[in-house]
Amino acid sequence: QAQLVESGGGLVQPGGSLRLSCAASGFSLDYYVIGWFRQAPGKEREGVSCISVHDGSSSYTASVKGRFTISRDSAKNTVDLQMNSLKPDDTAVYYCAAHLGAVLGGDFALCSRFVSAGRWGQGTQVTVSS
Repeated sequence: QAQLVESGGGLVQPGGSLRLSCAASGFSLDYYVIGWFRQAPGKEREGVSCISVHDGSSSYTASVKGRFTISRDSAKNTVDLQMNSLKPDDTAVYYCAAHLGAVLGGDFALCSRFVSAGRWGQGTQVTVSS
């Protein structure tokens, strides 16, 4: 059964780091667009980062640029999100989504819209607190 499973969430102090992983089972991510989203309590879901595996182009929402890095591990069939310099505002449930196809050129808004229509994982909690 094809599914996405997120892992790596947890509790971390401000300024700390976490690495989230989005693992695909039952299908290869090789020809997919993968996005990371988050939803904080009482807030709407927002896109965080997006990668089009076809050309490797990646993009980020402004609030995480320079702190988060999205990457593809083809051997593990995962897409990871390295999160550094975490802030309390980063606290949320983080989800990954995958959609077959490609979004070239690194347009974040276009990439996020495209991938949000795809398959979703169940989410992993990230809490940034002292």
